[in-house]
Amino acid sequence: MHIAVVGNIGVGKTTLTKLLSEHYNWSPLYEDVLENPYLEDFYNQMHRWSFNLQIYFLNSRFRQTLDIQSSGKTMIQDRSIYEDAFIFAPNLHAMGLMSSRDFQNYKSVFDLMSSLIQGPDLLIYLKSSVPNLLRQIKRRGREYEVGISKEYLQNLNIRYDTWIQDCDPKKLLIIDVDTFNFVDRPEDLQEIIHKIDSKINLFTS
Repeated sequence: MHIAVVGNIGVGKTTLTKLLSEHYNWSPLYEDVLENPYLEDFYNQMHRWSFNLQIYFLNSRFRQTLDIQSSGKTMIQDRSIYEDAFIFAPNLHAMGLMSSRDFQNYKSVFDLMSSLIQGPDLLIYLKSSVPNLLRQIKRRGREYEVGISKEYLQNLNIRYDTWIQDCDPKKLLIIDVDTFNFVDRPEDLQEIIHKIDSKINLFTS
């Protein structure tokens, strides 16, 4: 099985991926942040580095997805390839931070890649208000994220909500992290696990 934890910047995807991988003994695949050669440059000069960053993420997540499909194991992925294509790249293009030429090139590469893979068996969408995202971003203290604006996060939230509406509800679990504090309240994590168990039982029975 392929499980993907999806959601906006700072919403808690990596933390939940780690907690669930430990609980279920699933193999985790994390977003390439520490080794990403473009991320810090991108936040300092978005227009210059947006295409490079998105191609890097696209390549990384495509390789992860191929690994998942060939592994024969249940794996949980921190962010999916589809978020880049349907949320982040279009948002950068709409904000004038990625040229139309680069965006069309990006879409062409994604269309080819997506024809060779299958989507996740279960999407766990972590939904959050912008104030909560800003608190989380400040708490984790990544210097290059300091300048992320409310507008940027709100635009991403809108695109996430639109994308999620088109997802198969049988393969979707929405968690409102303004309500569910799975980091500090063990009972909230247990409720999320119960919801995941119910979803898994539906398509494995």
